[in-house]
Order: sequence, then structure tokens, then C-alpha cells
Amino acid sequence: MPEQSHEPEGAIAGTGMGGGMDLATSEATTLEKTPGGPQGTGPAARPRSLWSDAWRDLRRNPVFVVSALLILFLVVISVRPSLITSGNPLQCELARSQEGARAGHPFGFDGQGCDVYTRTVYGARASVTVGVCATLGVALLGSVLGGLAGFFGGAWDAILSRTTDVFFAIPVVLGGLVLLSVVTSNTVWPVVGFMVLLGWPQISRIARGSVITAKQNDYVQAARALGASNSRILLRHIAPNAVAPVIVVATIALGTYIALEATLSYLGVGLKPPSVSWGIDISAASPYIRNAPHALLWPSGALAVTVLAFIMLGDAVRDALDPKLR
Repeated sequence: MPEQSHEPEGAIAGTGMGGGMDLATSEATTLEKTPGGPQGTGPAARPRSLWSDAWRDLRRNPVFVVSALLILFLVVISVRPSLITSGNPLQCELARSQEGARAGHPFGFDGQGCDVYTRTVYGARASVTVGVCATLGVALLGSVLGGLAGFFGGAWDAILSRTTDVFFAIPVVLGGLVLLSVVTSNTVWPVVGFMVLLGWPQISRIARGSVITAKQNDYVQAARALGASNSRILLRHIAPNAVAPVIVVATIALGTYIALEATLSYLGVGLKPPSVSWGIDISAASPYIRNAPHALLWPSGALAVTVLAFIMLGDAVRDALDPKLR
């Protein structure tokens, strides 16, 4: 009697011509779907990091694109205001006081006969300088102090926590009125120093919480078990994974600092004449709001658009860096 095969029918069918064609088709389909070719070694096969994913999302976000273009324009005219105006912001003619728009002067003149358009353009320099410098100082100081407190804990953490509570209890505008009222300098640096002095506690708490969260991850414990030093763990493993919340908060706060500079200048304790600032122009134009509303509306509108651009940029960065929103 012929021997009976004990192999399943499916195995026999799979070794025939039809099964071989199906197998080849399946392998070809798999290779076509594999990123980067048959070996899957192309760039698409590599897992993207948080930052590459964030940059990809930001480029596709119209809010980020619009706000970034506005901010780029503000930075350019802050560095080179002569690109869009040839006037002198300090050259005024009382004979043209409160006049409206005319040829060569599209925004009209303020109460002192100064060209509103020229002063609005030059006012961007002070606002952008104060906002950027204050944000960098606050982010640097707050990140260092908060990161060290979250990493080492103990007495250092307790002292920093109580210190931040004290600073949080100080009203910002009232503190500016008290501290800046004795300053006679016309530069932006006293205002920047004041903002850094009262702004770092918020960033320090954000950095502290991020470091505490990152410190508990497995890769940190593995690095510690391998004998890595505290400085290497903090700089190489914790800081890159804890800096995202700090960047988001600092970006949003930049617009707040610009508004704060205008508020302090409006109250007379921030930048002072002959410095050119939107806050100074708004303060000077307030008494003439009925007779010359254009002198108030243009610097106010420029301030509002600038603050809105930085807030929009911060919201876009937050959406891109927050993994919970993906």
C-alpha cells in the first residue's frame, strides 16, 4: 500500500506553484511597505525624536507660520528701522501738532508734532529688546535654580520653594513702581533686570517639576547604576527631556514682558524720554484721544499685534511639544 503523507494539506499547497507565487507576492508587498527599501535602513525607518516631530507639526501649523512671520518682521525693523522709514523719531515740529495723515506721513502727527509712523517703527526696538532679553534672563536663571532644586532636593529645594513664595507675593506693577522709580537711566537694562528679578520664580517651579518627573525615569536610574556623575546625568539625560515645558512657558511669557514694559513706561517708571517706546507714546497721546485719536491708536495697535504674535507662537509651540495633545 502507498504510504500516506502526514503533512497537512495547507503545507503541501504552500509548496506548490500557486503557494510559491502567493509567498513571493506577499514578500514583495512587505518590501514595498517597508520604509527605506528592502533593508528598511532609509531615513524614514528611523524613529523621530520629540523635537523633529515638533518641528514637523510647527511647519504645518498656520498659526505658527503667521506668528513667526510677524515676529521676524518685528525683529528686522528693530535691527534696521531705516528699511521702512527714513524719518527721525526725535525730530518734531509743533506747527504740525495733532495733524492727521498726509503725504509721507501716513499715521499723522502726535501732540508734539512728531511723526507717529516713524515713532511707531522705532518703538518696536525697545519692546523687542526688553522682551527677548528679559525672557532669556528669566529662562536661564529660573531653569538653573529650579533644575538644581528638583535634582538634589532636600534643604536646597525647601529654601528655593520658600523664596519663590516670597517673590510670588510681590505685585509686579507695584514692585515696578517702587523699584524703578529711583532709577534715572534711560536704557532698557533696569527694566530688564526688574523683570528678571520678579519673573524667575515661575520658570523655576516649571523647571523643578519637569526635573523631578524626568529624574524618576528608567534611563536615569540606569545611568546612575552605571556610575554616571550627577553633572552628566543632569546635563545629558535630564535637561534635554525636561526643557520643553520651560520653552513653552518662556515663549508665552515673552509677550507678557513686552506688555509689562509698555505698562511701566506708560506709568512713567519704565523707559523715559528721549527713549522711544510704545508705552511712552501711548501715555503722551492719552490726553489728546478726542482731538488726535490716531496718535494713540497706532502705537496701541502695534503693541497689541506684537503681544498677540508672541502669544500665538507660544500656543503653537505648546501644542507641538505637549505629547498629551498628539
